[in-house]
Amino acid sequence: MQEEKEFIQELLDPKTQNEAFQKLLHTYQRPLYHHIRNIVLNHDDTDDVLQNTFIKIFQNLKNFKGESKLFSWMYRIATNESLTFIKQKARKLKVSTEELNTKSIDNLVSDVYFEGDEIQLKLQKAIALLPTKQQLVFKMKYFEELKYEEIAAILNTSVGALKASYHHAVKKIEAYVTSN
Repeated sequence: MQEEKEFIQELLDPKTQNEAFQKLLHTYQRPLYHHIRNIVLNHDDTDDVLQNTFIKIFQNLKNFKGESKLFSWMYRIATNESLTFIKQKARKLKVSTEELNTKSIDNLVSDVYFEGDEIQLKLQKAIALLPTKQQLVFKMKYFEELKYEEIAAILNTSVGALKASYHHAVKKIEAYVTSN
């Protein structure tokens, strides 16, 4: 924990800020990309959201209180940026977020960055039908292999609520995959 506090000080100090932020980018760019991609699904949209996420992180570092891990705080920003992006895109296209999710899943077939097969697509379709919180919890637990404690810190909720959400998500996904 002391190491993280020192790193945060480097990020806040104008003399070491640029080098520290490069280290932050190098360390978290790939995991945050995958986290955002799991939510927004489209590669180009993910790049835009990732860029916005790092801008927000940079702008708000001075407000980071250290009450959670830096990792959890950045993931919370990435999650919020992703959800905001989806809402704004849906509003711009005059569709619901559910319709946008369905359209995004359909577009995965032609996405050169998507490496999944038919089963992966079916899984993605099943996930798209879940309520937003269940989607987030399932994706963070299943794809990103985050611990419930980490997800709780990111989503600002209890471990018990997350376990229930994950359980319900798994049951709904199993039902969808076996019936379609």
